Parts: sequence; C-alpha cells; structure tokens
Amino acid sequence: MERTLFDQDHGLFRETVQGFITRSVTPHLERFRRERVIERALWLAAGEQGLLGIEVPERFGGTGVSDPRFVVVLCEELARARLALASCLGMHVDVVVPYLLELGTEEQQERWLPGMCTGEVITALAMTEPDAGSDLAALRTRAVRKGERWILNGSKTFITNGTCADLTIVAARTGEARSAITLFAVDSALHGYTVGGKLSKIGQHEADTAELSFNDVELTDADVLGEVDGGWRHMLDRLPRERLHAAYVNLAHAEAAFEVTLEHVKARRAFGRPIGSFQNSRFALAEAAVELELARAYVDRCIGEHVAGRLSGIDAAKAKYYTAEIQNRIIDTCLQLHGGYGYMDEYAIARAWADARVTRIYAGSNEIMREIIGRSLGLGDPR
Repeated sequence: MERTLFDQDHGLFRETVQGFITRSVTPHLERFRRERVIERALWLAAGEQGLLGIEVPERFGGTGVSDPRFVVVLCEELARARLALASCLGMHVDVVVPYLLELGTEEQQERWLPGMCTGEVITALAMTEPDAGSDLAALRTRAVRKGERWILNGSKTFITNGTCADLTIVAARTGEARSAITLFAVDSALHGYTVGGKLSKIGQHEADTAELSFNDVELTDADVLGEVDGGWRHMLDRLPRERLHAAYVNLAHAEAAFEVTLEHVKARRAFGRPIGSFQNSRFALAEAAVELELARAYVDRCIGEHVAGRLSGIDAAKAKYYTAEIQNRIIDTCLQLHGGYGYMDEYAIARAWADARVTRIYAGSNEIMREIIGRSLGLGDPR
C-alpha cells in the first residue's frame, strides 16, 4: 500500500539522505562497529549536508524547516542502514534539538544550536540512572543551589552518545517532591564531569553508550533548561515525540530486515527449489508483511497527528509498544529463515536481531507502555 504521508519534497530529501548514507556512512560502518563509536568526521559530514539542523531556524545555522516529516525521513533511512545510526544521530536531531528549541533561552540557543547544526557539538540526553530506569521520579542525581551556583552530583548510565557528547541535557533532583526535577544543559568540559568507559552491549555496537558521573560540577542559572523544578513536566511533554521516534525507527528497521530476507528466500535453495517456495516460508513472510503494513498505517497516522500538534502520549505509547514487539518478532522469524547463516555475526540479519532487542526496553520499557495504555482504559491500580 502506497504511503500518503509524504509529498514530492520529502521524496527528494529521502534520495538525498540515501545518497549521503551510500557515500559517507556505509563504507565506514564496519570500523564504527569495531571502535564502538560513530566518528566525529561523520557528524561533521552530516552537518555539512544540512542533516543535523533540519528544524533549527536559519539564524542559528539550521535549515528552518518546520515540518518534522523531514526528520522522520532522515531517521527512517538511518535505521534502514543500521539501527545504531538512528539511535545516535536521531537522539541529537529528533530528541535533544527540540529541547533546546522549545525550552532554551536565546543565549542558550545562540551558544549551542550553531554547533549542533554543523556537527561540532554532539549531544546526549541523561535521564537513566543505575537505580532509576523507566521510573524517572526515582532520580537520585541532585543539584543543590549554593549562592549563585548549582552544584551537581550523581551518575547516569546507558547514555547514548555518552563518550563523545559535548553537551548533555541532565535531569537532576532539585527539591524533595517526587516531581521536583530540573533540566540542565551541561558542558562536558566542566570540571567534575566524568565519562566512564564505553559499555559493552550485545547489539548496536556502533552506538557509543556510557556511564556519566558528576562530582561537584558547578553550574549557573544560565545552564538551567526550562523552569526550575519544571523538568518533570518538560520531560513528560516531550516523551510522546521520543516514543514516536522509536516507533517509526523500529518499523523502518524491521522493514529493511524483511526485504533482505525476502531476497534471501528467493535465492537460497534447498531440496532443489528456493526455500521461499515452501509453505512455511510463504506463510511466515505473509504474516510478517501483514503486520508491517498494519503497523505502518498506525504509525503514519501518529506521525500525521504529531505534525498537526495533536499526538497524545497514549497513542505514542501504543506505537512504541507495538512496533518494538513486531520488530523483534519479525526479525526473529527472518533470522530463522536464514538458517545457520542467520546466527553468524557477519550476516546483516544476525546484527539486526541483536540490535533490535533493546527497543523493547528503551524509551520506556514495553511493560511501562502496557501500564500507560492500561491506565488509559480506566484500569488504574486501586491502591
């Protein structure tokens, strides 16, 4: 079924992104995987191509496009190439940039946005802690006001772009109430800001993921992003976009794996004929094709609602939950259809399988998504 979400301009932009990936990304993917980081040269190349500041006003070096569908196109194509690309560059373009655009002061925007557009400033979002994953209200990282300064102490973990970030949006407790959280735009060059080693993951090896620690990091009011004690609300307001991002990235990644597998079963032969001609293969891929198309219809509807400014947190949770589920289920089926080769690390399907597993965990675990959806049905915990 043809997608009706995009117009000709989006199609031309998709071709531009595909060309950029072919020229500047694909030749280096194996090295990124070995080194467990996307090198800064690629960020600079993406900036030169105008891919990092799509929604940023022209006065800050961006393209000034107000249509978030162009960001969708970019992140879908990155995910099709390798899921880690959408995790890293997508975090920068589709998650952190909106925080600066919507909450940043003029001074903060002038300070950070130009470098974010060129790739000279790489960004990260630091919410998750060793004892606080999906439960954001359980944050222990704390910022205490002392005179005209804020003193930041604590730690974060599983931070995408953690080892290379120049700017990190840090959520810290600033009061005793569960919702008394403030966001800070923290320069990684500040004294007391420490980056741990790259974490060893089972997938998405190209994405550098790290632990961060803050030991008496001195900040000022100029580093506060949004309102003091307003961080809880600021994060909740932006979670729908982050979860929608996860949803359409999950789906694009699953679609790419499906296409690779479809070609494989047509070419691979067993018992004198293509394995795709066996009923089991036909039925498995038929089911996957239906699930992908149905999910695409819902996710595209959610994207349309986001463009119109109407996307609800419940609908975003549904999209994130369902796409993560079918992504993992479909790619597991695709691996099975590759036989023993599917379990070999050199094969794209094996890497896609390992890369996908975390999508049921990040951006709010799927268990939390079920809880959100269930409560929307009037089925809250009576306690």
